[in-house]
Amino acid sequence: MASYDYDLFVIGGGSGGVRAGRVAASLGKKVAIAEEYRYGGTCVIRGCVPKKLFVYASQFPEHFHDAAGFGWSVGESSFDWPTLIANKDKEIDRLEGLYRKGLGNAGAEVFDSRAELVGPHEILLKASGRTVTAERIVIAVGGRPNPHASLPGHELCISSNEAFHLEKLPKAIVIAGGGYIAVEFANIFHGLGVQTTLVYRGKEILSRFDGDMRRGLHKAMEEKGIRIICQSVFSKIEKTGDDRLKATLNDGEELIADQVMLALGRMPNTENLGLEKAGVTVGQNGEIPVDAYSCTNVAHIHALGDVTDRVQLTPVAIHEAMCFVETVYKDNPTSPDHDLIATAVFSQPEIGTVGISEEDAAKRYDAVEIYRAEFRPMKATLSGSSGKMIMKIVVNGSDRKVLGVHVLGHDAGELVQVLAIALKAGCTKDDFDRTMAVHPTASEELVTMYQPTYRYKNGEKA
Repeated sequence: MASYDYDLFVIGGGSGGVRAGRVAASLGKKVAIAEEYRYGGTCVIRGCVPKKLFVYASQFPEHFHDAAGFGWSVGESSFDWPTLIANKDKEIDRLEGLYRKGLGNAGAEVFDSRAELVGPHEILLKASGRTVTAERIVIAVGGRPNPHASLPGHELCISSNEAFHLEKLPKAIVIAGGGYIAVEFANIFHGLGVQTTLVYRGKEILSRFDGDMRRGLHKAMEEKGIRIICQSVFSKIEKTGDDRLKATLNDGEELIADQVMLALGRMPNTENLGLEKAGVTVGQNGEIPVDAYSCTNVAHIHALGDVTDRVQLTPVAIHEAMCFVETVYKDNPTSPDHDLIATAVFSQPEIGTVGISEEDAAKRYDAVEIYRAEFRPMKATLSGSSGKMIMKIVVNGSDRKVLGVHVLGHDAGELVQVLAIALKAGCTKDDFDRTMAVHPTASEELVTMYQPTYRYKNGEKA
């Protein structure tokens, strides 16, 4: 029987890799984990966490404005970008320390090094030049922003990574993309007082979301002063004489800004990882194909999280890690459940969504009922805000099962987490109708829409 240095070696110290390594170590397995940058991965270091902190910062102008209608005189306010950056960095340092501490307390050996495969069971630690062996290997190296290298001048642009470390807040920014990262940063920068333009090649932003959600947010963003240019792309990026940037669109329009940000998707971090030396198959876009149990084509090598290009969300990577541990170390084969994953767009207003959209339901089911409410929330009555909330329930007309719930408005992300539990339990519209309302709340609309707003029959709106 072969002898290895470790029972498990994890390449990548993000949420999925850390969870797999920590839990396996807590079960008594000899575990090592290597990370070439910082522990915590995309989410903690340069993604979800710092982004949400920026979202909070960008919401205060709206809060100051709303306060006046409730009798508060806020007075003159100002924003200091370096203070936000310093406080954000302090929090990220704290969280990274917790990740490291958790691994150490569980008994895992932690390496600050890039790790590459040099054989089926062999891993090279680049920092020291040492090669170690492991019975099993987990690849959880995540992804990175697509640099859009075919764009002339792409090297002058920033991605979401650099946005968290800008030395000064730009006066104007142009953002390319129409997904949730582009939309969130457009709202963040606008909220911090930056002149913001969003350029997207598609007809509508957030193309994979329910139509009412994306159109409602589009309208709200434009009403706030964010310029959105759809069906357009950059043709080139150039420096100007005054050290600014000029983004030229495919129709010839020129946009002048201090920063140009590319949010055009993400790529798996598999380049030069040595996968071919271990015999691991790689997909056309660099992703690692896996089976239902996150196993690659090599039986002892697993892959988790964004590098597999299944669902690129932190909780999904953590769930996949827990399923890996159950399958491999607890003799309990467990396949990750990627059905009915709730998600949120931390825009202003937020989008919270779980289940399928109205458009998808109409294509997939013979009979569909749509329950829809659009209203001005109570807080807006005194604040003077014109913003509206939209709530929608998508129901299978044949058995009354709720197929999807979509919310546009304040705290939609918080609301949809609870809704996800109900949908995961297989609730019906009758369950919603039997539920007593909490008054006065915006969310009571979800349990007081008794009659369909409209229906679909065989894909046609009735």
